[in-house]
Amino acid sequence: MGVEVESKSYTREERQRYREKVRQNLDVFERMLADSQFDFERPMTGMEIELNLVDDHFQPRFANLEVLEAIADPDFQTELAQYNIEMNVSPRPLPGDAALELEGDLRRSLNEAETKARTTGSRIVPIGILPTIMPEHFAGDWITANNRYAALNDSIFYARGEDIYLDIEGPTGERVSTYSDTIAPESACTSVQLHLQVAPSDFAAYWNAAQVICGPQLALAANSPFFFGKRLHAETRIELFKQATDTRAIELKNQGVRPRVFFGERWITSIFDLFEENVRYFPALLAECSDEDPMRQLDQGIAPTLAELRLHNGTIYRWNRPIYDTAGGRPHLRVENRVLPAGPSMIDVLANAAFYYGCVRVLASEDRPVWSRMSFPAAEENFQRCARDGIDARIYWPGYGEVPVDELILRHLLPLAHQGLADWGVSQAVRDRYLAVIEGRCTTGMNGATWQTQVVAKLEDSGLDRPTALATMLERYAANVHTNAPVHTWSVHA
Repeated sequence: MGVEVESKSYTREERQRYREKVRQNLDVFERMLADSQFDFERPMTGMEIELNLVDDHFQPRFANLEVLEAIADPDFQTELAQYNIEMNVSPRPLPGDAALELEGDLRRSLNEAETKARTTGSRIVPIGILPTIMPEHFAGDWITANNRYAALNDSIFYARGEDIYLDIEGPTGERVSTYSDTIAPESACTSVQLHLQVAPSDFAAYWNAAQVICGPQLALAANSPFFFGKRLHAETRIELFKQATDTRAIELKNQGVRPRVFFGERWITSIFDLFEENVRYFPALLAECSDEDPMRQLDQGIAPTLAELRLHNGTIYRWNRPIYDTAGGRPHLRVENRVLPAGPSMIDVLANAAFYYGCVRVLASEDRPVWSRMSFPAAEENFQRCARDGIDARIYWPGYGEVPVDELILRHLLPLAHQGLADWGVSQAVRDRYLAVIEGRCTTGMNGATWQTQVVAKLEDSGLDRPTALATMLERYAANVHTNAPVHTWSVHA
């Protein structure tokens, strides 16, 4: 959910003070990168999974506070809309059989949460975009009662000065074209976020590697083909999130002002590049100031929290976000990978994570890294193609030219993932279990998006209208989730 704030709105003086504090934080951060000891000897990974709540008819259920009260587990928290919750996974190391233990923990946690949610008339569904969400669901009281969410909504519309226009067209010509006077459509975008702790000297290589690999990540994991009842992109979440949080009026877009949902525009040489861009290019949405004097803290040998810089960073939605944080009094840095949709099964979530962690390990350590042979615009084009076309996308890769993404994964990236996980010290059992899922998706051409679209097409062919077909598909989807079978093995037949 991000850090909660005290206010829903801010005065001009508060915004000016906040800007000054953010710049001070940036100066302190620059000094820390040069002089401080960061924690990275035992790299840790973490995960956040955003989830949707539905009723017995598989329509969105706006009752997250009631559900969270029933779950009564601090690992589950609110999200933007009342039909969203978030599941947080405590940090843990990669080596050995840790992923197998994590899969078991995730399944137990989700099953227990589902059992308790059902006592409130709710069910929990991990999916990139809830396919039964419709415009009328946002007509009433949709937003979660947190100051952060109200402040974000108000600040985005204050900056924009007009309603948000959503315009997304799918491969068959179906299109969503509508205006919204709130950021409610952004709540439809539910994701899995992967964290990787790295040393300051390695951060640029890992971030660049994450940027390179995010296109293939999307192609493999696409799970968001429907929005407002229309068949759109394989991973519609990417374009929807960009449009639904856009602070720019059309004139600012025409001037080249950067969007807050930001792929980036260049390969980096330091994590400082990203934080400096944040401060230089993006005005504050939230302007909450702490009492911390970060320079004094640093002079006293205490790692500052840099609360203002971190709050600002949390309102700039890079697909690979830089993270500064402290734990046990020691600072550390993380790459937060925000590309993946939620779901389908927990084995699919862990397979997506294994592919990512394995690939970035090898790509970040190559003597002649792939980003030295690929332009940044080419990486962004790969990302956009994979969001649009999913596992059917064709992308550019140095040494291969333009190639079907499933072929590139099978021939090149899957072996890299095996090697990278082995280099992390991950067990053979983990590598075999999760990377076999990746291979299965490529050989069958089936991921969450293709399964959803094929099932809905068959249901419509049988005579169901689109809303009924979506709800019926979602009911089958939810049943399959709880078998924990990987999505490429799910039947598309009733």
